Amino acid sequence: MPALAQVKAKEVVKTYAISGTTGPELYDSIGENGPRIGGMAVTGTIAHTNFDLRWRRNYQPEGNGCRLVSAVPFLTITYTVPKPRGLLPAETKRLWDTFSDGILAHEKVHGAQIEDMANTIYAETVGFFQPDDPGCKKIRDAIQPLLAAASNKQRAEAREFDRIEMSNGGNVHRLILDLVNGGR
Repeated sequence: MPALAQVKAKEVVKTYAISGTTGPELYDSIGENGPRIGGMAVTGTIAHTNFDLRWRRNYQPEGNGCRLVSAVPFLTITYTVPKPRGLLPAETKRLWDTFSDGILAHEKVHGAQIEDMANTIYAETVGFFQPDDPGCKKIRDAIQPLLAAASNKQRAEAREFDRIEMSNGGNVHRLILDLVNGGR
């Protein structure tokens, strides 16, 4: 078995502009200006985490087969979060800072899940041997189920995390209520 990778992502935080001077105004502006995700059923969201994962893989013929002897991941995780356009009144700023910090922390959990996926891909593919593949052609297709399984697991974890965080009493739900209701 190869040594476990410690995939470390390059993290990028992008913002989209919102307006308002109160918690409810800021939250309404998030609804109007927030990222749209979901393909056919496009829905708005407060924030979004996306990633680009590329690999430099070294396939080597071995006997009559092929082995993936090394892989170097290149992972960029992009967090898209809201940012007020102007200065906020002191009390709104306090509420906003708590909300904003909590939302970014939520998104960073998704980032950690993506890093875990990349580490799983590394651990399950480096060292993989494909028999009867001296030209190292079949191995690329042979590792696809491993890549798909890691990706599907990450998506399921992200959905479950969001479900818990956004449910009544969940962390994101509480952050929204505190912003909109003035922390009461």
